[in-house]
Order: sequence, then C-alpha cells, then structure tokens
Amino acid sequence: MSFDLAELKAAVASHGRVARVVVAEVRGSTPREVGASMLVWHGGQSGTIGGGTLELEAARHAFDRQGATRHALGPDMGQCCGGAVTLWTELFDAETLAALEGPVIARGPGAMPLAVQRVLAQARGQGTRPAPALIDGWMVEPVTEPQRHLWIWGAGHVGRALVQVLAPLPDLAITWVDTGPERFPQTVPAGVTALPAAQPARLVPHAPKNAEHLILTYSHALDLDLCHAILSHDFAFCGLIGSDTKWVRFRKRLAALGHADAQIGRICCPIGQKHLGKHPAAIAIGVASQLLDIQKRNGDTCLTSCLASGA
Repeated sequence: MSFDLAELKAAVASHGRVARVVVAEVRGSTPREVGASMLVWHGGQSGTIGGGTLELEAARHAFDRQGATRHALGPDMGQCCGGAVTLWTELFDAETLAALEGPVIARGPGAMPLAVQRVLAQARGQGTRPAPALIDGWMVEPVTEPQRHLWIWGAGHVGRALVQVLAPLPDLAITWVDTGPERFPQTVPAGVTALPAAQPARLVPHAPKNAEHLILTYSHALDLDLCHAILSHDFAFCGLIGSDTKWVRFRKRLAALGHADAQIGRICCPIGQKHLGKHPAAIAIGVASQLLDIQKRNGDTCLTSCLASGA
C-alpha cells in the first residue's frame, strides 16, 4: 500500500477540502492492513479501510479528529474482529497539498524523529520504498508509483470487463490498446491509458520488458501478430484468451515464425478459470484472480492452473 498523491489531488480539485484516513498500525485480527486508506469529503468518500463500524465512525469524525487515534474493534466498535487499529487522519486543501513532497511522505508533530530521518535517508540512498508505518508518532508512506505494468490488447466485452475489475487495484498501471477510438467506452477509468492504433502490434516495442500482457482482440489474426511481437520483445507474463484448439494452432504458427517451444510455452493460453463460465464478467474475475496469484508467487510466467476462459 502507498500514498496515492494523484488520487488525493483529483479529490481536492473536485471537492476542495478532503480528509484522508489511513490505517497506521494494527494488532490482532483487523479488516485491513497498514497503508489501507480512504478519502472523505462533505457528501461522499472513496476507498476503504475495511468497512463496517470502524469505517463509518472514521468517516463521520474525519473532519474533527486529526493525527493518530486508536480503536479496539471489539470493546469500542462492537465488531467481531478481536484486534485494534490505529488510524491516522489528515485534512488537505490546495495549500496543504502543495507542501507534500515525494517519493516518501513523512509527517507528524514536532521535530522529525531520528528514526524517521533514517528511513528517509535509506530510501534516498538506496532507492527503496519503505512500507507504510507509524514511527515515533510520525506517519511514513511511499508515494504511489506503478509497480506493475499491464497492457490489455482489446476493448471488446471481455477487455472492458477486465479494465473495470483491474483498474481499482493499487500500484497497477494499465495501458489499453485497440484498433480505433470508437472501440473504447466514452468513459475510461482513472489511471488507465487508452491507446487507439490501427496496427496494435507496432506498439509492443513501447511496452516495458517487464510488462504483463493480456491479448483478447476481436481478431485471431491480430492475436497472432501480438503474440509474435511480444515473444520478440520479452515480457513478464502474457495471457491469450481462447480455447485449447486455438492454442494448438497458434503454437504451430508461432513455431513457423521462428520461436522456440520453450519461449512459446511462456504464453499462457487459455486464461482465467473455466468453471466460472464464459460471461465477460466471469472471465474478468478469473483472469484478475490469476494475475493476483502470479503476484503472490513472485512473477511465475504461467500458472499451472491456466484454465479455459472461452473465446
């Protein structure tokens, strides 16, 4: 988790005065982890620190409680979770927002503690991102920077469902490609870059070599071109929508284009979880689960549980 400065700036620009509530410390069983946050303004909010009574009370008092507040979830909130949570609450407007500086944001009362100074010095010297933490009464958080780059090729029903499911995930930068602007919805989620291109495969060299790719265009010919281009460029993960039969044919055609079996085998096809069904939303849920699983497994190129999601 991290400090999403872009999201906060957008909220302040829209609503003027915004409270940010972040989980600073946890003990025992709690709804969310350290670094989970929400924004609150008069008449609305975004994000979540876990829902339930804790979130309701934090939103209700967001404009009259500042700094650290501690909450025992059972005794104080009547929640079944047996743990305790420390929340850090701050108010932001255009002036206070301008004072924030990255890549690590540290703030708190009085002089900056030595322990916080050490964390910031280490981050600067080694280029590391410290985990969110409450240190000697100061809240320290890294500013959000995309840690994963996902390229989604295709803006049809499945592509749209995938973007809706994946766009809210933190630390994920999505580039969404299709053959023309009319292929995209009128409203593209925040943080998603839509790129129309008459020949999508020509954009592959612009993707980072550690990017992840999901190929699900309306054309098998386009899909094949993209597989060929991505295999020629390198990647962290590549998933192709389709049936087992489609993948057998694609393997033969990619081999004929000069790709070795081991390299072709890095493409995961089919993708998703077949038992969830072929509805676009079901496919998107299955693929999103697969991508999160890959992240937990520290970047496996293709899960052994790759199951057909449907063409």
